[in-house]
Amino acid sequence: MQIAKHKVVKIHFTLTDDDGEVIDTSEGGEPLEYLHGVGGIVPGLESVLEGKSVGDHIKVSVQPDDAYGDHDEDLLHEVARSQFEGIDDLELGLQFQVDTDDGPMVVTVVEITDKTVTVDGNHELAGVPLNFDVTVREIRDATPEEIAHGHAHGEGCHEH
Repeated sequence: MQIAKHKVVKIHFTLTDDDGEVIDTSEGGEPLEYLHGVGGIVPGLESVLEGKSVGDHIKVSVQPDDAYGDHDEDLLHEVARSQFEGIDDLELGLQFQVDTDDGPMVVTVVEITDKTVTVDGNHELAGVPLNFDVTVREIRDATPEEIAHGHAHGEGCHEH
């Protein structure tokens, strides 16, 4: 069986940046399981996995435009510190969800001064080339429920 749209795929992977620093890995744990062809993983990796079989091993560098996009300065916003009154754990790296005209967005606190707080709506890997080392472990047909829900359910399924 080959990887194609609406196949549930399990992969072991290691993700590194261009300096060789490990960003994420499944090694030592369970493989990543996803529904292929519905945007569950970065597009650049998904397109390279298309047509692969169990046991195939690939190494690929995915550029930002095929991953989390370029860093967008328009997603940096300076907000009055008074907007954070009552938040005791305000610190660099704090993430929270905000409602925008385009829907909910996760932002990260990147600067704090006496008067302002700067938040960043970019994904933490925006602008970063991603280097994947991937081995395909399993491929199966997705169930009609997984296709309808747009994601793999894994062993034992789950409730929605």
